[in-house]
Amino acid sequence: MNPIDPRTPVLIGVGQINDRLGSDDYQALSAVGLAAAAAERAVADAQASADLISVIDTVAGIRQFENSKPGLPAQLGRSNNYPRSVAQRLGAEPERAILEVTGGQGPQHLLTELAGEIAAGRGRVALLFGSEAISTARALMASEDRPDFTETVDGSLEDRGFGLRGIVSREFIGHGLVGAPAQYALLDNARRAKLGLGRAAYAEAIGALFAPFTEVAATNPYAAAPTVRGAEEMVTVTEANRLIADPYTRYVVSRDQVNQGAALIVASVEAARELGVPEDRWVYLHGHADLRDRPIMDRPDLADNPAARHACELALNMAGLTTEQVASWDFYSCFPIAVFMAAVDGLGLSTDDPRRLTVTGGLPFFGGSGNNYSMHAIAETVDRARKAPGSFGFVGANGGIAHKYSTGVYSTTPVEWRANPLAERLAQQAIDTAGPVPQVTRADGWARIESFTISHGKRSRTGIIIGRLESTGERFVARTDKDDDALLALLTDAEQPVGERFWAFNVSVGNRATTTPERAAELARPVTGLRESYEHILVERDDHLLVITINRPQARNALFPAVHEELDSVFNAFFADPELWAAIITGAGERAFCSGNDLVYTASGKPTYLPASGFAGLTHRRDMHKPVIAAVNGFALGGGFEIALASHLCVADENAQFGLTEVKVGLIAVAGGIVRLPRVIPEKVALELLLTGRRMRPDEAQRLGLVNRIAPAGKALEVAKELAVEILANSPTSVRLTLELHETTRANPDVVDAVGARTPVMDDLFGTADLIEGMAAFGEKRPPQWRNQ
Repeated sequence: MNPIDPRTPVLIGVGQINDRLGSDDYQALSAVGLAAAAAERAVADAQASADLISVIDTVAGIRQFENSKPGLPAQLGRSNNYPRSVAQRLGAEPERAILEVTGGQGPQHLLTELAGEIAAGRGRVALLFGSEAISTARALMASEDRPDFTETVDGSLEDRGFGLRGIVSREFIGHGLVGAPAQYALLDNARRAKLGLGRAAYAEAIGALFAPFTEVAATNPYAAAPTVRGAEEMVTVTEANRLIADPYTRYVVSRDQVNQGAALIVASVEAARELGVPEDRWVYLHGHADLRDRPIMDRPDLADNPAARHACELALNMAGLTTEQVASWDFYSCFPIAVFMAAVDGLGLSTDDPRRLTVTGGLPFFGGSGNNYSMHAIAETVDRARKAPGSFGFVGANGGIAHKYSTGVYSTTPVEWRANPLAERLAQQAIDTAGPVPQVTRADGWARIESFTISHGKRSRTGIIIGRLESTGERFVARTDKDDDALLALLTDAEQPVGERFWAFNVSVGNRATTTPERAAELARPVTGLRESYEHILVERDDHLLVITINRPQARNALFPAVHEELDSVFNAFFADPELWAAIITGAGERAFCSGNDLVYTASGKPTYLPASGFAGLTHRRDMHKPVIAAVNGFALGGGFEIALASHLCVADENAQFGLTEVKVGLIAVAGGIVRLPRVIPEKVALELLLTGRRMRPDEAQRLGLVNRIAPAGKALEVAKELAVEILANSPTSVRLTLELHETTRANPDVVDAVGARTPVMDDLFGTADLIEGMAAFGEKRPPQWRNQ
């Protein structure tokens, strides 16, 4: 055999720690402290005869849960630079520091990446680590002498961001799908239906899957819950083992109450030799793969995870192995479906495989140590490989909601670095181009259940459904109404709810599911007509004119869901009332027409949503066949500008300011600004305004065609009423049909085709009393008496 390439990467050190709450040696370590302790153990594990710490050129950290999504609090504080804080504890001075993206795939993905960097000569020794101090944070948060884990260290940091694209969905959030258990439960129930199994049979399968995991955890000194449990015990609902999300009980979901840390050291063969690391400590990466699945709603088969399946196959193929040749397995096991999809359905392994499907005990029993679980699995796999030289161990690491999958095959048998980017690229392409799934955001009509779960709170239950409309096959997400138990009973009692028929309807907060259209009509509780009073707006009816005033001057008339709902209700009444012919929308006070979204409310974490009609009940509304005039007094920013854009006409006072300022606060103008502005003014001017957030004065807005009239300061409403009077002097039927014809033809780019397009508008006009009255009044030289008929 030729001498191995000196740049070949090898794992030379691994370390783990469990700072178990209540144990005799409990230290109340921070996340940095846990990682540093694990790193010290990894250094010792390498048994180097030279100073290993001094030659570490790269440190890479896995994010804690508290730093995995925007806005999450660090209850006891955290480091501003987690990787360099750990390095500082060790006395290391690396050139490079990395903070990896969110996801349980992180440890394996990062190890593969840094091993490749070493093989390419762009590094020699890298230290990887991760940790969670969740138990300590929860235990000490309320104590008087609570520790402060805040650290500030200098030095560069390659912060890769959260990496949540395609994982976090506004649609899911709006329907209460914010936690992992309910989302994974949707996948498990889809698999149950695909296999044709009843509730008891599938529960038995889950118990059979995880009972052997508990046996492994019981012998692992680093496990958070080292207790053997039987298959039936795992899935039997008791006070201690309550339901979380159907079909999951507490015992079969990831256990996040842990204080755990793990670390790995990877080096080139050359560096390992220079450091005097004994060759019996070296473990090679024989195969690896990294793939990503599509968002849940885009997946053709909710019961399948091609990213996991292909990643497992690719890693084994690269290593030249069959499943029979693997001595140890570890499959990411946050929920049963993650193991089923990769190990059972993907590789055809049995749940009672004598080799076991975990080397740690799995996330529900060893511990769901945040994004870092698989680093513990790699550490255990390395230890087993050393104890059985020449054997092979496999690690499968899952991230997101079965979105990302990374795999590795380990052995002490020497092998030079391998990579197969073409195979990965082709597999990823196959995943990305699988059949498209038709979808609809707002569903109405008969549908069939494609998958479901019941989310169990302490005092309530909510059914969550992925359904398909019978009429179109479009997929959507819906939930049961809090006042409706009928469909919830079906989800609870039916042996197989998947495939059952239900009625979908939408309300302001999203799609709802019930049993019949009649029941939907009762639950929707539509409000018709104008109310006597509103909490956040003022409504004035003046003959055929409706004046709507956003009445939140203390918040610069910024909007939040309750205001959107009131405006939606008022505009519904306006367009339905034949005696109302025009409307004006304005803002209370002198400072602002509307400053857009109420960011204080949004930052509070309360539910944010829009009615089907959009921002202010206008921006997504179709069939606006009565004129709406925006009377802009003061600021029209963000959503406020989008209200003006959605209105037919705009009057602004001389102090008005227009701006799509969303980019200045990390948002984008999705309520119509990005779409409407470039269609109204020159595209490059529109993009400048969208990308800079620059504000416009009314004279510029008028010059660009955004404003019809400019009023003196404080007179926008007055001038808007004058404009409305001019409109109201005309036939309301003609005005309505003019707007209808304009709306139906403006999308046609060919002018002649648009003019000659077949339309019922003229037929409707010739059948109206207003046409006869208009011509008669003209002939008789008298003012017409319009009837809007």
